[in-house]
Amino acid sequence: MDLIEQIKEKMKSLLSNARTSHGWDHTQRVYNLCVHIGTIEKADSEIVKLAALLHDIGRERQDSSNGQFCHAERGAAIARELLKGYNVDEIKIEKVADCIETHRFRSDKVPRSKEAKILFDADKLDAIGATGIGRAFLFAGEVGAKLHNQDVDIEKTEPYTKEDTAYREFFVKLRKVQERMLTREGKRLAEERHAFMVAFFDRLNKEVEGEL
Repeated sequence: MDLIEQIKEKMKSLLSNARTSHGWDHTQRVYNLCVHIGTIEKADSEIVKLAALLHDIGRERQDSSNGQFCHAERGAAIARELLKGYNVDEIKIEKVADCIETHRFRSDKVPRSKEAKILFDADKLDAIGATGIGRAFLFAGEVGAKLHNQDVDIEKTEPYTKEDTAYREFFVKLRKVQERMLTREGKRLAEERHAFMVAFFDRLNKEVEGEL
């Protein structure tokens, strides 16, 4: 079994108890998007694949702390140690770790390598569009949030609370994702997903308000 397949099996196991909004299926989708964008961008295939598979390896720590730990920083450290166990070249390990460390949307660490930009875009693409909407509601359910809550000032709400609704996630993060894309293909794919998502939440607001 080659390295990529070994890491796939490892991550399937490690993510078996993860919150469903960031489970193995999310990693699979990010992996597929990374392969697609990476082929177009002519990136280092192995770096992209390893980074995609390992990008959420630190997520459990962030979730269990209600967001007090950064899963990107934690994940980069864990990935370094894990890849050393597979005798991966040190330079390659650092390239993968850099991708992981800079992939988070809410971070001041900027992706600079081609491979890091691809991971950033792929991870964000899975946060918007139809899959993004579904994941936003999954996460809201995981933290006990309501379906929708128009009776609060979203600017004064906190993440990982009962007010962390799917619409809050859209308002504070998801509607801003499109403008942050870094690759040409990422920008192209984000355009349609963004439009679909905006239309959905506009419709949700209207239905909640009782508009027919």
